[in-house]
Amino acid sequence: MRWIAPSVLALLLGACSPGSGDAAPQSTQPAPAVHPVSGLPVVPLTISHASKVHTFRVEVASTGQQQMMGLMFRTQMGADEGMIFPTDPPRTASFWMRNTVIPLDIIFVGVDGKILNIAANAVPYDETPLPSAGVVKGVLELNGGRAKELGIGPGDVVGW
Repeated sequence: MRWIAPSVLALLLGACSPGSGDAAPQSTQPAPAVHPVSGLPVVPLTISHASKVHTFRVEVASTGQQQMMGLMFRTQMGADEGMIFPTDPPRTASFWMRNTVIPLDIIFVGVDGKILNIAANAVPYDETPLPSAGVVKGVLELNGGRAKELGIGPGDVVGW
């Protein structure tokens, strides 16, 4: 019987030791948010004007392919959602609504982070070019009419 006790003790100690069947340590960093439809990363974006700050959750279309697809074929988008198209290096930009089902506010953000101009309520499927009023570091798309509803306009500051 004496040999059983040390064996049982060794088994019990082994079962309690760290790493013996425990799951891998969990990261303390949250997983980056990803949009369920596009698979694009989702980041917070703010627009500041007067004393107000509006916060949105926007998909980041950073590659040429992602930017070509944009919000085409989407049938809905949340009130505080959108898509940002970073332009690096900054340049003039022009957007259209080819295959875009929902009306959009297309907001052109200058290199200083301020809104240059807004193509408000861009018409679904319309292929008329909607140009920036200068060099942009990004273009933001929100639901059509959202900028007016929130009082957002040229000169307001955008950060993402």
